Amino acid sequence: MILLVIDMQKGLVDEDLYDFDSFLDRTVRLVDAARKNDVEVVFVQHDAGTSSGMTAGDENFGIIGQMAPKAGEKVFVKTINSCFGNKAFKEYMEAQDDKRLMIIGLQTNYCIDCTVKSAFERGFEVIIPEGTNSTFDNDYMDGETTVRYYNEDVWEELVDNVTFEEALAMLENR
Repeated sequence: MILLVIDMQKGLVDEDLYDFDSFLDRTVRLVDAARKNDVEVVFVQHDAGTSSGMTAGDENFGIIGQMAPKAGEKVFVKTINSCFGNKAFKEYMEAQDDKRLMIIGLQTNYCIDCTVKSAFERGFEVIIPEGTNSTFDNDYMDGETTVRYYNEDVWEELVDNVTFEEALAMLENR
C-alpha cells in the first residue's frame, strides 16, 4: 500500500476548509502512522504557474510543516488536477506491485476527484479514509455538501470508503 498525500501545501491548507481541525488532525495522524509502520508515503504538489503564488520557489508551494516530506520520501509536482498527469508519477505508480492506494489531501472536488478516477481506471484499489479530504465552499455547494457528494455518491463504486479507524488499522497491519 502507498499513502498518497495530495496538495497539502501552505497555500491551500487553510481554516476555511470544511471541517478543518478534524481534517488536518486525521491527515497528519495517517502520515505519522504510515511512517511508523514503514508504509510508503508519496507527496504530490500542485504548481499553479507563474505569479500564482503556488509555484516552485514560492512559500505557499511548500508542504505544511506538520507532514513535511522526510529524506527518501518521493515528491512529485503536477500542473493539472490528476497526479497521473505527471509522467514520472504515472510510471512510478504503474511499476508498483501493490496496487492499493490510500488517498488523502486537497481538494475533494478537484485534484482528489481527478486522481481517484485516474487511479481507478488504471486498476488501483483506491482507499478513501473518512474525513481525510476537504475543500472550500464554492458557488454551487458549501464545503460539507461537496465533500459528502464526492465521498458518498460520485466515488461510491470507485473506492473503498473506510472509517478513519479502519484506515489506521490498515496502515498498522499492512
